[in-house]
Amino acid sequence: MNDIDVLETAVPLEVRFDSLGLSPAVIRAVEEKGYTRATPIQAEAIPLLLEGRDMIAGSQTGTGKTAAFCLPILSMLGEHDRNPRCLILEPTRELAQQVMEQLQHYGKYTGLRSALFHGGVGYGGQREALKQGIDVLVATPGRLLDHIGQRTVSLASVQFLVLDEADRMLDMGFLPDVRKIIQKCGTDRQSLLFSATIPPEIERLSKWMLKEPVEVKIGGGRQPASTIQHAIYPVDDRQKFDLLVAILKHIEYRSALIFTRTKMGADVIARWLENSNHGKVGVLHSDRSQRERENALKDFKEGRSDILVATDIVARGIDITGVSHVINYDIPQHPEDYVHRIGRTGRAEREGDAVTIYTAGEKDFLSAIERFIGQEIPKKKLEGFDYRWSPILDDSSPKKKKRNRTAAPDVAYRWQKR
Repeated sequence: MNDIDVLETAVPLEVRFDSLGLSPAVIRAVEEKGYTRATPIQAEAIPLLLEGRDMIAGSQTGTGKTAAFCLPILSMLGEHDRNPRCLILEPTRELAQQVMEQLQHYGKYTGLRSALFHGGVGYGGQREALKQGIDVLVATPGRLLDHIGQRTVSLASVQFLVLDEADRMLDMGFLPDVRKIIQKCGTDRQSLLFSATIPPEIERLSKWMLKEPVEVKIGGGRQPASTIQHAIYPVDDRQKFDLLVAILKHIEYRSALIFTRTKMGADVIARWLENSNHGKVGVLHSDRSQRERENALKDFKEGRSDILVATDIVARGIDITGVSHVINYDIPQHPEDYVHRIGRTGRAEREGDAVTIYTAGEKDFLSAIERFIGQEIPKKKLEGFDYRWSPILDDSSPKKKKRNRTAAPDVAYRWQKR
């Protein structure tokens, strides 16, 4: 990678899609979806991509990043061909599925074919798609390498390469696989790298992957969206679940996305909530089967369940319209994940609320988050909740009260002390 042109300029509020140089077929699909005005990342990135520039891009979550690269690529691909000419790499199945859905809609009038390759499903449908010809391939690294090893797919014709959520790829240990895949792609290509943060490993990858790139950065990247109200609720660790139940009663949520640090934690919290008369509760983490993951996400999106308990598998990029509240049952270990988690609400300039339940053992995590976002998160106490005394609360002396065990079984304490 040579010198990077950095663009961090303000863009006009009223940039229409039909003024950006997109193809008529793509504009038709965009307008059919009811969109006329581009978001800042779209208004900034689309013209540069149509010029053929390599790009490093980042913006706050929920700002329309996927359309920012899908729309110009669909406009430039031209007629249908047999071999993949665009490869979009995603770190998780859910992100890959979401990109695929957008491609299918925005490309519906282009005549182009898209295919989705990820694990958890059989190979039959993916091989059949290859026989029919693929213009845009959306894939997770592991399953794509399986196909490459079986020689069922060639990437030699790739003209457009998109590495999405690159820092998440790093967190999940995918960078060696990503490098192997990039080496299989044609060298005469336009490459895009999207990453919320640029740690040293991603910087080295970008220098190797990109040619004279332009960097487009919208927003601070570290700051939660201004539409999100977020607060910390300190509590004794033996009361975490009790406080969660009390918060759910207090906030009058329409849809609540609850994050836990572990897969076991997600299963336990979901089961307890269902036992506490909270109706159908979805669970989403990497140990669930593909069908279970798809059904949980679909039920939550379509309102058949009002609560989804998940690990960070859905913290990044997943577009779930209308999430009214995000609740961090466990504070994330990585500061940037806090911004991604709470960014599941307050999307597309809508207002949202985020609550983080905080215990004394998570002090270092909270301090790291506040340093990362450059601000202190307001700390609150829930009115009417029967708090036990804890050093992290404002009480000056302990209250000798028995714990209310009606909301959660005694295993809550043992699990928190795992």
